[in-house]
Amino acid sequence: MIVRIWHGRVPTSKAKVYREFLNRTAVPDYRAVEGNLSVQILERDEEGITHFLTVTHWKDMASIKGFAGDDIDKAVYIPEDKNFLLELEEKVVHYEVVGQSW
Repeated sequence: MIVRIWHGRVPTSKAKVYREFLNRTAVPDYRAVEGNLSVQILERDEEGITHFLTVTHWKDMASIKGFAGDDIDKAVYIPEDKNFLLELEEKVVHYEVVGQSW
């Protein structure tokens, strides 16, 4: 299993609307991709900036390619993201899951 982590920052004044947007659009979009196992949206406020992490679990790298394309390390954005994000970070990170307990 592979974990894909994306990071984004928004002004805290826009955080609630962005959170709702992510849950309404991003979560279903991820879940619709074959091989996506789960989606978590994490949020943390810090001095007027709210950090968001989207943590997704995938069956394998081939599944991630089905979502992200051939350059799996490149972040995927939709046009509405520009209304919220302070910057469009170019890269995401991937980790292989080597242990877990739920």
